[in-house]
Amino acid sequence: MEIKSKTNIGGLEFEWDLEKGNFLFEGEDAVLFWISSAMRTFFDTIEEISGEEASNLVFETTGFRQGLVVGQYFEKIKDVSIAQAAELITNTYASAGWGRTTIKNLDFESKTLTAHIQDSWEYKINLAQEKKQGGNYLPAHYAGIFTGLFGTNIWYKVVQHQLEGHKYSVIEYFPSDVTITNNIHQLARKKEAEEILRLEALVEEKTSELKELVKELSSPIIPVLEGIVVVPLLGKYDEERSEELVVKTLNNLPAHKANYLVLDLTGLDKDISEHTVSLIEKIGSAASLIGTDTILVGISAELGMIISQSTINFSRFDCFQTLQHGIYFALGQHGRKII
Repeated sequence: MEIKSKTNIGGLEFEWDLEKGNFLFEGEDAVLFWISSAMRTFFDTIEEISGEEASNLVFETTGFRQGLVVGQYFEKIKDVSIAQAAELITNTYASAGWGRTTIKNLDFESKTLTAHIQDSWEYKINLAQEKKQGGNYLPAHYAGIFTGLFGTNIWYKVVQHQLEGHKYSVIEYFPSDVTITNNIHQLARKKEAEEILRLEALVEEKTSELKELVKELSSPIIPVLEGIVVVPLLGKYDEERSEELVVKTLNNLPAHKANYLVLDLTGLDKDISEHTVSLIEKIGSAASLIGTDTILVGISAELGMIISQSTINFSRFDCFQTLQHGIYFALGQHGRKII
């Protein structure tokens, strides 16, 4: 078996060294992959891990930056015009299995051109992937090449993809402010915005669930004995929660045939406001309209101070230190007692 081999095709040199496991293309290390199997798996894996949008940007960015290296290399070669460099590059790529690229309408003044790309390795991978739209690695790659050759930022527009049933892809190139760096930042900001929206929606959902739970658990109506209902006030009450408590209490008192409503204030938040005092008065007044007397129990020193300083008259309510005393009083009003 021959260990070393060298051949020249179309002016381009290929060399193999089986003993070292090297393949050289124009004197540089190169590798060979099966397009529709190995390379397709490579692309599929990137898309699976990164997602379609991010992987498209990865391919586009990689293509552009690699093309930029090529363009800058040829731009430094003396006695080679941009048109000659473009022909050298496309012929080299054709010999390496990148498909046939033909440069059309190359204008040095406006720095514009059109590329016809036919049967590229990217097209063959996309075909094997059964995609409906062509990739952006090669379009961005040639944008990088001509950015290097022209010395100004060049971007692209895909006019048609071969994958759509055309004979070849048509890509237009032109000077632009669009850059790979901007695209990366835009995707990052978009992902951040999407994540913020997702988290906001999650917070809103959890907040809604928590509010429903608070409605269920806060200020339950407890029928302790016949004709006596206890409602413990828990935590802090804002306008919405206060309204819910009043409506819930008044709707349930008739069902329990309550003669006495015992409001237990022991669990109120220590930071008691005038609004809380007004709520207590409002519940008591509303209960009296449907024939239910209100008893207040568990009044703290702080609440007592606020009540005494308020303009609301609490003298019509019977007040006791503990819930037990309040229940005993209500029973006594009916001529009953606990034995």
